[in-house]
Amino acid sequence: MTFIAMNRFKVALGSEAEFEEVWLSRDSHLKTVPGFVEFHLLRGPVREDHALYSSHTVWRDKADFEAWTQSEAFRAAHRGAGERKPLYLGPPQFEGFEVIQTVGLD
Repeated sequence: MTFIAMNRFKVALGSEAEFEEVWLSRDSHLKTVPGFVEFHLLRGPVREDHALYSSHTVWRDKADFEAWTQSEAFRAAHRGAGERKPLYLGPPQFEGFEVIQTVGLD
């Protein structure tokens, strides 16, 4: 069953461009991971004290996602993340979903 892993980030106002550049310039190593389907970085609404972003990764199944989180590719993709200045308010909020229905053009 397809699995979607999401992290929500409350990015501090004024840090949006830097946050996006970190994501756009990093090597995620995802393309080499078994079960990886696709990744999206989403920009959401701006609130009083933050802009909402979400990373959205689609996996063949939950087991493939869990294997990724234990892999060397995962460690490499996240290496140095704690060394940058904080760009968001609080830790990211993880949400995982098993896909029940998909409607496509096919």
